[in-house]
Amino acid sequence: MDPKEIIEQLQLLTQQFVASLQNQSTEQAIRDLQAAYLSKKGKVGELQTSLGQVEPSQRKEVGQAFNKAKQTIVQSVTEAIDGLVKRAEEAYLNAHFDVTLPGRAPAQGHMHPLSIVMYDIVDVFTSMGFDVAQGPEIETDEYNFAKLNFPDDHPARDMQDTLFIEEGKTLLRTHMSPVQIRSMLERPLPVQVVAPGAVFRRDDDPTHSPMFFQIEGLLVDKGIHFGHLKGVLNTFLYQIFGEDVQTRFRPSFFPFTEPSVEVDIQCIYCKGKGCRLCSQTGWIEILGAGMVDPNVLEGVGIDSEMYSGFAFGLGVDRVAMLKYEGITSIKLFYENDPRFLERFRR
Repeated sequence: MDPKEIIEQLQLLTQQFVASLQNQSTEQAIRDLQAAYLSKKGKVGELQTSLGQVEPSQRKEVGQAFNKAKQTIVQSVTEAIDGLVKRAEEAYLNAHFDVTLPGRAPAQGHMHPLSIVMYDIVDVFTSMGFDVAQGPEIETDEYNFAKLNFPDDHPARDMQDTLFIEEGKTLLRTHMSPVQIRSMLERPLPVQVVAPGAVFRRDDDPTHSPMFFQIEGLLVDKGIHFGHLKGVLNTFLYQIFGEDVQTRFRPSFFPFTEPSVEVDIQCIYCKGKGCRLCSQTGWIEILGAGMVDPNVLEGVGIDSEMYSGFAFGLGVDRVAMLKYEGITSIKLFYENDPRFLERFRR
């Protein structure tokens, strides 16, 4: 077949394609037209089968003509589809966009309920002169247990209770009391600190989580007695739950305090009558406290004959569940469901 004739046919097919392209109003129609020309059985594809009849010395010229025709068709298809998209966008904007309407304000974030409660608690204690102290989440057995007067066979040291990194050496802190030890070792007397932070235990049920938040406090000075402890804790509880809340102090035991107490508040929902929340007792346990054991003071180099102190600890999650009625599981605080968290927007 004559090369010039093939090239002329290619030019004619290209012109026909470009002309037909103007009549297509959808992307699918444009793609179908492209296939009608460039597929193996398309017009350009069928013509390409005649390339084998061309003399070898002339095939380069004819091949370049085929490439040019295909490039022209592909480029025309791209431009046509881009034109469709642009016209569709303009039509949408003209039909639906009103530049006089006010813009949509982006949703604003807010503090997590546990953060709200934690800051509220810390604010109460700092208003009474306590400093905020921090410490590492990965602790040594010495600071987490030994210096707090825990005996070697205490159940808290068992693997089923504590998340050990290296058994007998390092672990994820199980309470904020190690920060109290570090504060007594690092700060000059008197020491008056409150330590908020995350703690870790092998717990996993509706009322417990393997990670939760605690706040512990410590005051060590000359002449500190149980009356000071009771006054500080009552002031705190009145600030958080209201001045009409009733409190009681029950004898208890902790390795690092002596004497030790559990502090309860009268049920804030039934007012002492008994309900499901308070297990029909009328009281809810809120925190543990006591006078710092002399062994703990001596262990950090403080003369227990000259100095005394008190310590306390409470769970932020527990306080939050009491402040916000209707929370049935502590895990709701950690699931990050926006429907739940939106309740706490201030």
